[in-house]
Amino acid sequence: MIRKPPVKREKPIQWVGSSKSDLLDFPTDVVSEMGYALGVAQFGGKHPAAKPWKGEGAGVFELVESFEGNAYRAIYTVRFEGFVYVLHAFQKKSPSGIRTAQADIDLVSERLKRAREHFESNYRPGPKSKAVKHGK
Repeated sequence: MIRKPPVKREKPIQWVGSSKSDLLDFPTDVVSEMGYALGVAQFGGKHPAAKPWKGEGAGVFELVESFEGNAYRAIYTVRFEGFVYVLHAFQKKSPSGIRTAQADIDLVSERLKRAREHFESNYRPGPKSKAVKHGK
């Protein structure tokens, strides 16, 4: 008997804050590349442009794209089972050289907390789940 490999299911993307509109404001080539990289993440892979985001631990990644001398970033997490949460998308304009601006670092941290709260209140089984609250 020939067994087929298990089919990987596409994880839906959850956009936190203004991350989707911010990403869509990037140049078309950058949007295309980052969109492809997020698609890889949706199927459980890791695109070569995805690097671990320092400071938030495992499962948080940074996509890095350069275009016409400008640097673009998108931060996402795969920590929450079955989902990809895009936390932030920005053009890097740090006055301190290669460092990411503290405001962007703080925003990623705050949005990661919001993503956790969203996941736990909407998708995690248990007393916090909406399905349980509504008796479904």
